[in-house]
Formats: sequence, structure tokens, C-alpha cells
Amino acid sequence: MTSPTLTRPELTAADRCDRCGAAAQVRAVLRTGGELLFCGHHARAHEDKLKELEASIERG
Repeated sequence: MTSPTLTRPELTAADRCDRCGAAAQVRAVLRTGGELLFCGHHARAHEDKLKELEASIERG
């Protein structure tokens, strides 16, 4: 029997920024379990708020 994995898959070329549709470079995982994908530009623009929300930032 195998145990389920708790890691999220790596970002691929198919993953898109939730704000503008550009290629996603950053995944922000919220404490509630949700996730947001951002291009580099929008990740920087929202970085302070994501830190305030205690989101985990994963760069791909």
C-alpha cells in the first residue's frame, strides 16, 4: 500500500498566471490549502500581501 503524496507537481509550460495568462513562474499556496499561480511580474506585485497572508511561495 502506498501513502498519498503531499507535494504539488512542478510548474510546467501549460501552467498560467491567474492574473494575466502569461507562463506561471510562482505558486503561492495559501494556509487554507488553495493556490494561486503568478508570472514573475505579478508575483512581485503581490508579494507583500502574500507574505501578510502567510502564503508559502514556491518558485518554479
